[in-house]
Amino acid sequence: MPQINVTIDGKLYRMACGAGEEAHLTGLAEGFGARIGEMRQSFGEIGDMRLQVMAALTIADELAELRTRHAALEAETAELRKTADAAERSRAEDAARAVDGIGRAAERIGKLADSLGGSGVGKGGVAREIL
Repeated sequence: MPQINVTIDGKLYRMACGAGEEAHLTGLAEGFGARIGEMRQSFGEIGDMRLQVMAALTIADELAELRTRHAALEAETAELRKTADAAERSRAEDAARAVDGIGRAAERIGKLADSLGGSGVGKGGVAREIL
């Protein structure tokens, strides 16, 4: 298991991580260190442990908010999928009705053409040849 050194708020920490996760862990430590630095500027010297706890709670709050937003987006996506599925079913039903209607119209046109068969264009007439 690889080990790396990270610096947070001017202090060096030796950390273990999974193979290939070194850069990710370093980036997380840098982000956490920056957060602590920002809080130190805002609140002054209030103690290292207190700053670390405040930074961790701030990050935990952001994570909770993101999870809530993520859940809301997943619910919205599910609703949109339902709407899209219903629209697709409706489109398929409309297409089936159109095919049925066109088939019935073609049948009526064929019967009409057959009834006009004595007009010299042959059985079924032009209409049947077009269909």
